[in-house]
Amino acid sequence: MSDKHYDALPKAHTTYANIVKSLLPIGNSGKIGKDQLPQATYYVDDLHIDQENLNDYRKICGFADNGKVPITYFSVLSQALQMNMMVKEPFPFAMLGLVHVDNSVTQYRPVGERETVAMSVAFDNLRDHAQGQQFDFVTTVKSSEGEMIWEGTSTYLSRSKKPSSSKDKKSSPRPVTVKPLVNEEGVHSIFEVPEDIGRRYAFVSGDFNLIHLHPLSARAFGFPKAIAHGMWSKAKCLAMMDELPDACTVDVSFKLPIFLPAEVELIADPVAQLESVENTCQFGLYSSKNDKPHLAGVVKRQSSH
Repeated sequence: MSDKHYDALPKAHTTYANIVKSLLPIGNSGKIGKDQLPQATYYVDDLHIDQENLNDYRKICGFADNGKVPITYFSVLSQALQMNMMVKEPFPFAMLGLVHVDNSVTQYRPVGERETVAMSVAFDNLRDHAQGQQFDFVTTVKSSEGEMIWEGTSTYLSRSKKPSSSKDKKSSPRPVTVKPLVNEEGVHSIFEVPEDIGRRYAFVSGDFNLIHLHPLSARAFGFPKAIAHGMWSKAKCLAMMDELPDACTVDVSFKLPIFLPAEVELIADPVAQLESVENTCQFGLYSSKNDKPHLAGVVKRQSSH
């Protein structure tokens, strides 16, 4: 068991120095086999939120400056710990090119921007996938009194080239998607995603994965252009919707990448229909030009802890 406690979130420049070092071919880096994940949890025991970074995050995603932490923000903060875990532990996969496929966040109550909290991140749930292997990072955030106030799960895919016959591909056609009808009481918006959003969001979030930064670096990983960060697109959708319940879960599956620049279309149910824990509010982000889905999400009300 390898647990590590930090006084504050690791800074991006030291994290990236470690990442570059881990990519250099210096002997065997002590990676474990791909049938297990490191048994490790990383903690920041007294996390003070950087107000300047929070304000930059609100601006780039469109959240209101209302004294509360946006529901997706702790996912962003936990990435500094995630990246250090992938570098410092005997992590079995290549970090560059990992694909973020699903993200779930649950807020049990609003969190004030000046609150001091405790954050922990752990590896979990390694499983096989048709295109390789998936695993989760599980993040928990507790108040200074030890009350669970937020938790999140980020699911990543490590793609591996498996021999597959053309027959296999024909037997599992890509599901056909059709945009849902626009609910007049919900949110419907068509908007531009600028070419530089990946670079701008990287500086705010600390996620400098090369697939997001430039067409040339994205091409090295098989993408024709740079693609938007999934967590930016999730946050942007939520910021454009009405205020969420104080206690809720937002699950998102990332579908087809948003190649930058792009024009996208948000179609969302009204948040007001979340009257009880049985109700759901569906939302999706699509290409504005066709039915191709970029993101499919659902909001559910939670009973507060």
